[in-house]
Amino acid sequence: MNRRKFVSNLAVAGAAVAASSRLRAVDTKKRPTIGLIGSGWYGGVNLEVFARCTDVEVVALCDVNTRNLTKTLALVAKHQTRAPQTYTDHRAMLAAGAPDIVIIASPDHWHALQTIDAIQAGCDVYLEKPIGVDVIEGEAMVAAARKYDRVVQVNTQRRSNPLYLEARDHYMRNGRMGKISLVETYSYLGIEGWSDGPIPDAEVPAHLDYERYAGPAPKVPYKAIIEDRGWRSFMAYGNGIIGNLGVHMLDKVRMLLDLGWPETIHSTGGIYVHKNSFSDVSDTQHSTFHYPDLDISWEHRMWGASPIPQRNWSDQWGARFLGEHGTLNLTMYEYVFTPADGGPREGRHMMSTSGDLENVDFGQAGEVFQETENRHVLDFMAAREQRSRPLADIEEGHISSAMCELANLSIDLGRPLAYDPASRTVPGDAEATGHLARAYRAPWVHPDPTTV
Repeated sequence: MNRRKFVSNLAVAGAAVAASSRLRAVDTKKRPTIGLIGSGWYGGVNLEVFARCTDVEVVALCDVNTRNLTKTLALVAKHQTRAPQTYTDHRAMLAAGAPDIVIIASPDHWHALQTIDAIQAGCDVYLEKPIGVDVIEGEAMVAAARKYDRVVQVNTQRRSNPLYLEARDHYMRNGRMGKISLVETYSYLGIEGWSDGPIPDAEVPAHLDYERYAGPAPKVPYKAIIEDRGWRSFMAYGNGIIGNLGVHMLDKVRMLLDLGWPETIHSTGGIYVHKNSFSDVSDTQHSTFHYPDLDISWEHRMWGASPIPQRNWSDQWGARFLGEHGTLNLTMYEYVFTPADGGPREGRHMMSTSGDLENVDFGQAGEVFQETENRHVLDFMAAREQRSRPLADIEEGHISSAMCELANLSIDLGRPLAYDPASRTVPGDAEATGHLARAYRAPWVHPDPTTV
């Protein structure tokens, strides 16, 4: 079955294709140029999405790892004849001639400075999640986007998944679930590069500028796994599992329930089991985000068996909405509604050839996920044309990312936190307020939302 025929057999994915076609009609008249900062794994994925569904030219690639640049040059060559210029410093890339669009797919600790620099250079930005490593970084990024009138789309692409909108309309907005007062988000997946034992330090390879890689973050002893995706196992460079996986689920819940900032955040966890791991990422975490008459929880653990029968990795990562009249579980590819009165469950799986929960072919996962990514990029391109805010605007990405950052801070401080975005403080808690901006390593300077 070819890709187009397969997608046409799915009502939900078919709707995605139709929406994509409408959005293509509003592409900019001038062929947009793209610069990529962070030319590793997901930077390449993002370029493929743009090449698949837009008419753009990649003019610049930037990475502190020259091996990544070589690989990504080969990828770009599949889609265009003219090779982009390459850089190891994003500032040099922007100074050489700012592209219309900058894709930022570097590790989390670089997102803020690179995004703000791109915004100030006049670029629109397509930014990987989470948007940074501390709350004040996010405030500065939002302030910069508003000041310079730039379109910034965060790649929390689940906002563009039509399956979720269908579930919302069928069960939430029509009142069928009744009042929803608890949402449980969860992951029983691991994290890239993680192991439960020690990993030796290694010599920095010649193709990697590790000083520039660390940049504003603490420079941890180099280990070979950092070069690929293993940097997520270090809190210096990332936000742990909640920042990698939880941000998607929390953002999805906020979108479906139309939520802003939580009133309080309380998180417990740490390294409870794998005491010999090289990683400083929590192997156990439980976080609660309180809204009026609603609690949203996040849970992950990297030990023991999953309580969820596993057909596919996507089953282990989702959100469970508990309402008066039933429970709705949403994963990447499926929604299942279980009535509280004992009635039969119902729902849809995006890879079901019969349009329900049966006859699922997991071999088509990549094809279906592409449709969500297409929609997300096309929403960004439409927002650029209209100079409007995209579906995953930087402010939405900031709130969802900050929830994860504040949950980690709650663990560190051992108490609940109540962040006030108006004052950019944790009222009555000077210590917590002092930790809202992480110390930068010299000579890098932390962005200030009042002066960007």
